[in-house]
Amino acid sequence: MNELLPILGATVGGVFPALAWLWFWLREDSRHPEPRRVIALAFLVGMVTVGVVIPIQQAVAAFLASTTLVFVAWSVIEEVTKYLAARVTVLRSRENDEPIDSVIYMVAVALGFAAAENALFLLSPLAGETFTQTLLTGNLRFVGAMLLHVLSSAVIGVALALSFYKSKREKRFYALYGVILAALLHSLFNFLILNTAEEHLLRTFGYVWIGLIVLLAVLEYVKRIHPVIKQRFSR
Repeated sequence: MNELLPILGATVGGVFPALAWLWFWLREDSRHPEPRRVIALAFLVGMVTVGVVIPIQQAVAAFLASTTLVFVAWSVIEEVTKYLAARVTVLRSRENDEPIDSVIYMVAVALGFAAAENALFLLSPLAGETFTQTLLTGNLRFVGAMLLHVLSSAVIGVALALSFYKSKREKRFYALYGVILAALLHSLFNFLILNTAEEHLLRTFGYVWIGLIVLLAVLEYVKRIHPVIKQRFSR
């Protein structure tokens, strides 16, 4: 039984904060909420994606010389994989019928990814360190990595939302730009983490919070795309 406690603690510590953030983001689409089964699928897809990403990252790291290059490559791999996972599952759903939906689905996938990633990260500290150390580690992951995943994946979602009523060719370009921007944001965050003194880490996390505030403002614009475009197409 004692052997299961670290696993249970890591699972709770990873999943519960992600579910709390998921509840917050679902409120952004409260007028036309997405079916719970599709949101649950997106969350699970994100969790499963971690199992796909880790071996790819390990294989790529063996060919890179510096830590910076490794983290940049890992950032690109994570953002591309999260997008592809969402693309072949929830983004193809019939329920994806308005621009804001793309953002919600990408955020749900990102939170599922962060939940599994954080659970794996917490598993080691919980197994051998003190509760205080584990709590501090969990808090840093909570305000840092989890919000970063939300921000970067939401950027892709916004790109998809902006191209929702455009041609297939334009949608591909918007998706590509979104993934590139998400990978750049993720890489920049990792670079700052690697090159920032520990006492200044909260400032780096503050940049993520600023990005999320900007994102929330952009979502207000995204919510207005549907009726405007709809009227144009109805003529």
